[in-house]
Amino acid sequence: MITDPRYDFDPKTVSITIGIMTIAYTSIGGLPASIITDKFQGIMVGILVIMLLFAVSLHSDNQITPVEFGVASNWTVDGLMTGITLFIAVLSASMFNLGTWQRVWSAKSDKDMKYGFIGGSFLIFILMMFFGIMGMIGYAKDPVAYDTFEKFSFLSFFDLLAPLAPGWHIVSLMLTTSLAASSVDSLQNALMSSFSTDLIKLQKRFGFHEEAPKWIARALIVVLNIPAVILGAKGYEVLSLFLIADLVCACAVLPVFLGLVTEDKLGGVVAAPTELGAFLGTISGIFTVVIIGVVVEAEGGLFDYFWLENGAICSLCGSKTMITFIITPLSAGFFCLLFSKLDVLIRGDTAHKPMFHFLGEESLEQDTGIDNEATKQVEDEKVMKIEEDTTKA
Repeated sequence: MITDPRYDFDPKTVSITIGIMTIAYTSIGGLPASIITDKFQGIMVGILVIMLLFAVSLHSDNQITPVEFGVASNWTVDGLMTGITLFIAVLSASMFNLGTWQRVWSAKSDKDMKYGFIGGSFLIFILMMFFGIMGMIGYAKDPVAYDTFEKFSFLSFFDLLAPLAPGWHIVSLMLTTSLAASSVDSLQNALMSSFSTDLIKLQKRFGFHEEAPKWIARALIVVLNIPAVILGAKGYEVLSLFLIADLVCACAVLPVFLGLVTEDKLGGVVAAPTELGAFLGTISGIFTVVIIGVVVEAEGGLFDYFWLENGAICSLCGSKTMITFIITPLSAGFFCLLFSKLDVLIRGDTAHKPMFHFLGEESLEQDTGIDNEATKQVEDEKVMKIEEDTTKA
C-alpha cells in the first residue's frame, strides 16, 4: 500500500500541512483543544483496530498457518535485548514528556489523575499487544521480504491493509494522518506552556507588555516546527530519531528526577542532589555515550554514536544498544550523586541553593522586594491569565 504509485505523495507537503494546522488550532484552543483531539484519537484508533481485525480475519491474502505464525512469534535473545532497550528508552523519554505533565496539571483531582493513568496504561498495554500480534502476522506473510528489508517491519500494519479496496486505503491514510496530528499538537501545546512559564517570569523581571509572553511563545513554536518539517520531509527512519531523543533523555533522567530527594541518605553519606550535581551528572551521561562509542569502535565523529549505528539489524537491536541504555542512566545518576556530595563538601549549605536563578523566584524577590509567598501568588495569577488567553479555557 505504501509503495503503491496511486498513493505517491510528497512528504514535505504532509509535514507542512500537519504543522500549520496543529499550530493554528492549538494557538486558538490551547490545552482544551489538545485534550479534545486526544479523545478523537482514541476513537480513530478503535476504528483502525476494527479495520485490521476485518482485514486479517476475513481477507484470504492475510491468512497464515500456525507454522508460519510460529516462525514470526518465536522467543529469541535478540528479542529480549530489544525489549529491555525499548523499556528503558521509552521510560526515560516519557519522564520528560511535557504533554503528560500537562495532563497531570489539568487533572480534576489526584484521584481522577490516578484512575486516568491506570486506565490509560491498561488500554495502551492491550493496544500495543494487539499491534504486536498484527506485526507478527504481517511478518509471517512474507518473512523473506522483511528479512531482506524489501519491506519494513514498522510498516507491516499497512501491508495487512493492502488487500482491502482502495476506498479503505484512503480511510486508513486519513486516520493515521489525524493520529499524527493529534500527537504533534500535544507536543506543541506542551512546549507553549513551558515557554510561557519562563517568559512570564521574564516579563515580570523586565516589565515588558503583558501580552508579549503569549505571542513570543507562539513565534517560538513556529520556529521550532521549521526543522521538524524539514526532518519529516527528508524521510528519516522514525525509530532512529526517537532513539536519539530517548538516549539524550537517558543521560538526564536520573540527575533530574533525583532532585525529588531533598534529604541526605545513609547517614549523610549520600547527599541530597544539588543543582550543580544534577547538571554535571547530565554532562557525565553524555560523555558516557561518547566513551561507549569509542569502546565499541563506532564509525563517524565523536557524537555520531548517538545514532546507535552498531552493526545490528536495526538501531534498537543488539547487545551494544542494550548495554548503552543500561549504563548511561546509571552512570549519570552515579556522577550526579558524586558531584552533589563534592559540591556540599566544598560549598556547604549554599550548595542546595539555586545557582542558575536568572528566571528564578530568588532574583524576582531581590528585584521587587516582594516576599517569597507573595511572589508565588503573583506568578500563579500571571500564569493563569496567560493560559486563559492562550487556551480560551
